[in-house]
Amino acid sequence: MSEKIYSVSQLNNAARQMLENHFSQIWLTGEISNFTQPVSGHWYLTLKDENAQVRCAMFRMKNLRVAFRPQNGMQVLVRANVSLYEPRGDYQLIIESMHPAGEGLLQQQFEALKMKLAAEGLFAQNLKKNLPHFSKAVGVITSSTGAALQDILHILARRDPSLKVVIYPTAVQGKEAAAEIVQMIELANARQEVDVLIVGRGGGSLEDLWCFNEEAVARAIFRSQLPIISAVGHETDITIADFVADLRAPTPSAAAELVSRNQEELIQQLRHQQQRLDMAFDRLFSEKNQRLKQLMLRLQNQHPQNQLHLQQTKNEQLARRLRFAMQRQLEKTQQKLTALSLRLAQNPLPYRLQRHQQHFVQLQGRLHFNTNRHLTERQNRLAILCGKLDGLSPLKVLSRGYSIAQTAEGKPITGVKDVQKDTIITTTVADGQIMSQVVGIKKK
Repeated sequence: MSEKIYSVSQLNNAARQMLENHFSQIWLTGEISNFTQPVSGHWYLTLKDENAQVRCAMFRMKNLRVAFRPQNGMQVLVRANVSLYEPRGDYQLIIESMHPAGEGLLQQQFEALKMKLAAEGLFAQNLKKNLPHFSKAVGVITSSTGAALQDILHILARRDPSLKVVIYPTAVQGKEAAAEIVQMIELANARQEVDVLIVGRGGGSLEDLWCFNEEAVARAIFRSQLPIISAVGHETDITIADFVADLRAPTPSAAAELVSRNQEELIQQLRHQQQRLDMAFDRLFSEKNQRLKQLMLRLQNQHPQNQLHLQQTKNEQLARRLRFAMQRQLEKTQQKLTALSLRLAQNPLPYRLQRHQQHFVQLQGRLHFNTNRHLTERQNRLAILCGKLDGLSPLKVLSRGYSIAQTAEGKPITGVKDVQKDTIITTTVADGQIMSQVVGIKKK
């Protein structure tokens, strides 16, 4: 026998794989019967119409998302995977989502449009526009009589009274709503009188919010040059507009907070920045003041007049020390002469007196000679030192026609590398200072 022989398990497994691979996920409408919910929390039921039925299962983690309690006889729309329960060979559906039949059809349209627009790239994050950091004007596209508008205006007035608000009134429910919303989005873009748009309304049923699931509205939001915040219904309400918009706000009130600045926070930020600015200015002023004092001290110490005065003071001190030393030497010599004269006077012998007189005359002559020579040497040395000092004096150098050039900051100019064209320099000469500007530089 050339044909393959299957076991029952192999057959059921192959049948399950064929069903799952061929049908994947499907939408199905029918009437609920034989509904049960065991302690596991899973749902088991049968979906039927007038001619056929199929067994179904919906596991606990999926049925927790269903917003209603299924009842026998209820018409529903389900999204399910086709499968087969191998142990019994029962063909069945594994339900992923469930909706009442009327709402379920809308949900099916919602999912279909969502997949279509997503495939076209209308939901791409890289195409979404950034909201302005500080908005000067905000546009609101919603019903002029709805509570959502009042909530938005109240929050904007409280947070940022200076923010300009432009209202683009439109219907937000009914057959004409989608066309009017598209018209207002296009009008706001044509006028370019606001920085950002809020498009939305208050909460409601899926049918009430359906205009924000229309393809025309989605494409108008995508084409908008102005950034758009979608603020439709409550936080749990999701629309196609939310996916296309540049940003979704859970409620209209939250959208108002997103586009407005908290005035108290801004004032606090300004105060903080002012404090930082004051501290930075005080620190800079202190640093510059300290630097100025240092420069003034350096200028005083390096000034030629100050250096000359210091050298003159040193010369005067040397002269006083020289005079004092000479006076002490003269006093010592006189004391010796006095002592010798006394000894001579006490000797009665004439010849000794004569000898001592002669010796005294010799000593006196030597004293005068040595004193005059020592004084002359000291005077000559002092004259030499004064001459050298006078030759080294900056004022003496200046009097011979030389000058001292400095930058505006007081830095000596020693070469052409220290200046540039148009630099302001100060030239000190014997009788004053000359302020000048460099018109050219010539290097050797």
